[in-house]
Amino acid sequence: MSESSRLVVHHLEHSRSLRVLWLLEELGLPYDIRRYARDANFRAPPELKAVHPLGRSPVVEVDGRVLAESGAIIEYLLEREGGKLRPEELDAKLRYRFFLHYAEGSAMPPLLVQLLVDRIRNQRVPFFVKPITRKIAEGVEQAFSGPAIATHFGFVENELLARPYFAGSEFTAADIQMIYPVEAALLRSNGDWPSLRAWRERVTARPAYQRAEAKGGPSMPSRK
Repeated sequence: MSESSRLVVHHLEHSRSLRVLWLLEELGLPYDIRRYARDANFRAPPELKAVHPLGRSPVVEVDGRVLAESGAIIEYLLEREGGKLRPEELDAKLRYRFFLHYAEGSAMPPLLVQLLVDRIRNQRVPFFVKPITRKIAEGVEQAFSGPAIATHFGFVENELLARPYFAGSEFTAADIQMIYPVEAALLRSNGDWPSLRAWRERVTARPAYQRAEAKGGPSMPSRK
């Protein structure tokens, strides 16, 4: 690969861009990292907007293009590299495609709501306002985020009871895409999901994941 076509990953700490580093390590592709730190409010710095108008990560420069969105980046790089980390058998292929999109389309929204709920619950406010904010947080959690997380990750737990990886018997890029919602669920919920925890231990023990995390840091600020 020439220097002009070398991949550049714009990597924000504690973010989904760890997925891209992991994928590149699995594929054995050379790349450069440009690092960005979060601000005091845990937001991406404004410098990322100079790379892509959304100002979010991951963003990858490759083949003269700027690509955003984890799933889109994964699909492009796998197509570019000739179908690695994708299953061939039809049922496995359908599961692979489902989880590649499910991770952000369905699994993440209730987790993001729960993150906001936790911030509302823990926010510093005058003592006479605290019961109100606590009641709002508990109401949203009981009505939406709590049941939704239980439903989604109960489903995911059952999927991993049936097979060792999300697409089937082999590790695929669907496992890379699912790491972020799994980490978030295990961090922000008390759900008892032994298959989910075993899957996380299995995939994060892969040498490519270890190299990616060593270079980019963990996807989450802390873990249980």
